[in-house]
Formats: sequence, structure tokens, C-alpha cells
Amino acid sequence: MCATNKHAKLKELQTEVDTIRRELGISAPKSVLYLSPLNVTDDKSVVVDADGLGGATVRVVEGNYPIDFFAHYEKEFASEDAAVEAAEKIVEDHAFPAEVLA
Repeated sequence: MCATNKHAKLKELQTEVDTIRRELGISAPKSVLYLSPLNVTDDKSVVVDADGLGGATVRVVEGNYPIDFFAHYEKEFASEDAAVEAAEKIVEDHAFPAEVLA
């Protein structure tokens, strides 16, 4: 298969994958679903990014996400909704990240 045909096939497959994601209501890989400062007194943030398969990862990060950062806490969730709920609990309810992401 020549490069032109491979590019066409790749584009076709990507369109199909995007359609399936849209039908299932899940986000593309690396999509940021939630991003908020942890609190106003430090430079940590809580971020949720999608895995592209319906799950997501919650991280408490310090630095310039997603380029240059350090993750203090991190946990993968089976669903995007569960991950966003956990992030909101940390930010809005001031829950300890170590407990929520244990």
C-alpha cells in the first residue's frame, strides 16, 4: 500500500473513530475535561484529561500543564464523569487529594 493510500485509510479510520466517540459521548485522547487551581494560595492545579476510551485521569499538578509539570497525585478512573466528580470534590469540597485519589 502506497503512502497516499495509507493516508486516505488513516483519515477514514479517524473519521470512524470520531463518530463512535461522539455516539458514545466520550472525549478524544488528551482532551482536558477539567482544569482548576487547587486553591488560591499555591500554584497547584487539578486537571482531568480523557484517555479516549471513556476513562480519564485526575492529577494534582504543579507547573505548566501539559508541557512541564510535576504530578503530586494521580489516579485513573474508568469513566470521565467519575474523574470529573473526584476533581470537583478536591477543589470545591476541599477534600484531601491523597484520600480522593488513593
